[in-house]
Amino acid sequence: MAARQIVNGLLILLVCLSLDAAGASPIAGTPYYHDSFDPGLKPWQPSPERNIEEVYQRHEYYQLVYGEDGKLVSVTRFLRGKPVEVSSYRRQPDGSLQPVTGSPGIAASSTLYATHCAACHGDDRLGGSGPALLPSNLHRLRKRAAGQVIRDGRPATQMPPFGKQLDDAVIQSLVDYIYTQSATVPEWNTHSIAASRTVWLTADKLPAQPVHDADPLNLFCVVEAGDHHVTVLDGDRLEPIHRFPSRFALHGGLKYSPDGRFVYLASRDGWIGKFDLYSLQMVAEIRAGINTRNVAVSADGQTLLVGNTLPNTLVLLNATDLGLIKVIPVTGKNGSTSRISAVYQAAPRGSFVAALKDIPEVWEIMDDGPQYSVRKIRLEQVLDDFFFDQSYRYLIGADRASHGGQVIDLDSGNKVAELPLDGMPHLGSGITWKYRDTQVMASPNLKQGMVTVIDMNNWKVIRQIETLGPGFFMRSHENTPYAWTDVFFGPNRDVMHVIDKRSLEIVKTLRPEPGKTSAHVEFTRDGKYALVSLWEMDGALVVYDAESLEEVKRIPMRKPSGKYNVYNKINRSEGTSH
Repeated sequence: MAARQIVNGLLILLVCLSLDAAGASPIAGTPYYHDSFDPGLKPWQPSPERNIEEVYQRHEYYQLVYGEDGKLVSVTRFLRGKPVEVSSYRRQPDGSLQPVTGSPGIAASSTLYATHCAACHGDDRLGGSGPALLPSNLHRLRKRAAGQVIRDGRPATQMPPFGKQLDDAVIQSLVDYIYTQSATVPEWNTHSIAASRTVWLTADKLPAQPVHDADPLNLFCVVEAGDHHVTVLDGDRLEPIHRFPSRFALHGGLKYSPDGRFVYLASRDGWIGKFDLYSLQMVAEIRAGINTRNVAVSADGQTLLVGNTLPNTLVLLNATDLGLIKVIPVTGKNGSTSRISAVYQAAPRGSFVAALKDIPEVWEIMDDGPQYSVRKIRLEQVLDDFFFDQSYRYLIGADRASHGGQVIDLDSGNKVAELPLDGMPHLGSGITWKYRDTQVMASPNLKQGMVTVIDMNNWKVIRQIETLGPGFFMRSHENTPYAWTDVFFGPNRDVMHVIDKRSLEIVKTLRPEPGKTSAHVEFTRDGKYALVSLWEMDGALVVYDAESLEEVKRIPMRKPSGKYNVYNKINRSEGTSH
């Protein structure tokens, strides 16, 4: 820490010397160092600046940061190199200083950030070796938890503890600062994207055969959100074969290349990674945005589409080396922009489909490079969530404002049905199966304890299956008569219901670990085993026999979230998400 401060201080000193030589005013936001600070002087003038060696030899010194108007002065007092007090003053017309009451203020907090956080998280809070620290990137981390992370650090990451250096008030000011929207809209343009790319392995360096003896199509990639790792699991032996670190807040919905060899990873702060499941190595990485919703892989495996919420863009990448192909701004007719709710590939259509979060439109992006033409379908309301029927002709979507669901014929671009879906259906986790003489779809509900089953021929509700609470994920497999759905929220979050797809009745209610959240089922390639996540820091994958519904084994993991079987995913199993 001291070494980095010295380097930063030397740079600041050079800036200060050049300012003195030119007779210029202090630069807003730039720290200046002094051996004393006396706010009682009238008119107030700062004490002479000290050179960097003198500053760091002193027991006590002060860091001053000036506001944009040159009148606001934020002062951080250091003892033995550690900040112990932050205060703000405003210069009055008579030259005196008036204390600014309340919390340290943006200028002072930005100084603290520059001193302790910028080296890893970036001067502009857009991230570096650590994640971006902007409100849109931190919505999954509560403020209280953020303070704990600053105080105690994060185990098994590069995030160190600052509890011995910073007191609670200073930590809270940092928390408030990172949860405050930046004064300027962060920019992440084509130059930023291209400059962020790293390629570790070119195609000619990749092995022709796997370095392991597991079935490449019966592998699982498991996102361990607890300590930001991904585990590669052998689906035959039900044993991990590799584990590697991931970016912060990795999206659980991993995507595979059509042949199953590569897995593409998307973090919430925009990093897209390519991992080789043959050599068990990272191939390349690029940052496509500041805040990313998810990524999709084209039917031929040549192109990726990344949907961003900040900035409002869609980004096309070359799947081979993650090179940038094109950035598509997401704008409406009146020039308004929109975040992306989700992007998916529609393989039978040779396209990608994206739902817009702030404009009631669905975009179909044709995989017809280099044009990548966009077809815009106008809707009655926005879609927060959607999935497809097995033919990919129909898009079934819903918003989070309980307006019900809608069915869009992607061929004609018209709405063909409304779905009476109350609460908040999670259609992104919807599944389909053959029921009697028709095809049905089923979706859990994020607000209500029920699963809704709908006839996909006439789009009518067949059954609403009451559960013990709102659920998040629902999964099945062609080779099992059962569908599994969790109760992700509320006092029964430890429950996993098993529904008979033939009778539409709950036939068994499992509690893999009483009191601990159970969620997200995925099946082995043959559907013989169902893997349930214990969504806790001291969690596990609980393996069940999919026929007897009895537990087979447990594989300890750190808050395992998304996990997807390669074969089921690339073959677009009706029992898993696509």
